[in-house]
Amino acid sequence: MSWLGLDGKTIVVTGAGGGIGQALARAFAGEGARVVLIDRDEARTAPLAAEIGNGAFALACDLSKAGEIAAAAERVEAAGGADILVNNAGILRPGPLESVSQADWSAMLAVNLTGYLAAAQAFGKGMIARGQGALVHVASIAGSQPQPASGAYSASKAAILMLSRQLACEWGPKGIRSNTVSPGLVRTPLSEPFYRDAEVRARREAMVPLGRIAGPQDMADVALFLASPRAAYVSGQDIVVDGGLSQTLMGLVPRPGYA
Repeated sequence: MSWLGLDGKTIVVTGAGGGIGQALARAFAGEGARVVLIDRDEARTAPLAAEIGNGAFALACDLSKAGEIAAAAERVEAAGGADILVNNAGILRPGPLESVSQADWSAMLAVNLTGYLAAAQAFGKGMIARGQGALVHVASIAGSQPQPASGAYSASKAAILMLSRQLACEWGPKGIRSNTVSPGLVRTPLSEPFYRDAEVRARREAMVPLGRIAGPQDMADVALFLASPRAAYVSGQDIVVDGGLSQTLMGLVPRPGYA
């Protein structure tokens, strides 16, 4: 039995084909858990399932489609049910609020918010029946720090924070914990174009008090703890994993005479 106590647990990871999703899958498998990798593109996750082994399997599922989520949950329940759900899937369609289309707005909320609720309902049904389980949702510091030209994304991530707190309140008496991880700047395949420019990378690193950009593993490590029995009395909380970036606002205020 590992320190985290995740041996033999079944973990469902949505958005498992992305940078953070892959790190999550590998991290949980490394702790002896069986991982169910959910992604719209099963071709991205099937090889990873084979790589990590331990009974891992991949399922194609679009979180914007309730029927596909229900089908995936039925498959998992037939295999013994989920002990932990990590809601990680997400999309970004940049644009300022003055011009964002309702189609783009609705598409982001369908995956980033409604999809999280639908997954919690579908996979949480078995957890509630068994009287125990844990939910970990990947939010963002954009959920509490407005980011220009990504208003729909920021709004969806802010809503995830409240969704998790609401689930913690309503499902706590049923034995279910719910928490969020809020990443800051993370170098993933999606954000890689920013870091190919050495000047942009250096400017970003200079903004972070710890002096580096996070990797997907930094997020996975925190999710492991929140999902594990070691966090058995932690629920309704948001863990910000940004190297201190969100604490630098007051440092931007001019103060003549101070270093």
